Amino acid sequence: MPETLPILVTPEGHEKVKSELEELWKVERPQVTAEVQAAAALGDRSENAEYKYGKRRLREIDRRLRYLAKRLDRMKVITPHMQAASAGKVGFGAWVVLEDDEGERKCYRIVGPDESDADNGAISMQSPVAKALMGKTVGTEVEVRRPRGDACFTIEDIVYGDRPES
Repeated sequence: MPETLPILVTPEGHEKVKSELEELWKVERPQVTAEVQAAAALGDRSENAEYKYGKRRLREIDRRLRYLAKRLDRMKVITPHMQAASAGKVGFGAWVVLEDDEGERKCYRIVGPDESDADNGAISMQSPVAKALMGKTVGTEVEVRRPRGDACFTIEDIVYGDRPES
């Protein structure tokens, strides 16, 4: 059964996927194709490592291109101004500044699963932290059940747009 639900994504995430697809299609694939053709011209392909590697790399590129094209077709771009109805509340695409019990501040952006990158503060809307934050307002204390143990945070700020200074 094929997936038909839309994939929520920020404008930046959508652009990143489009850029990767374009880079693979217009730069990397033609380059690898030329390398394969050059290796094929050398003769015996059965013992030609460059040819075999190039063909395998082309299959990997084509597989990735199909995957990205399918993802792009299902993506629904959510921009911060679309969050006007929930102004003042945590929603998709929001930067949220949190303070934990020890007074340490953290800043996270709630994004789609394809964009999550915890090292850079982007957490999936399906993560325990994001689920606990959705719909909450500044000043709210939030308890998060995480695999490594429960944690309590206070929402210090909610920003749609550029990352806030935390």
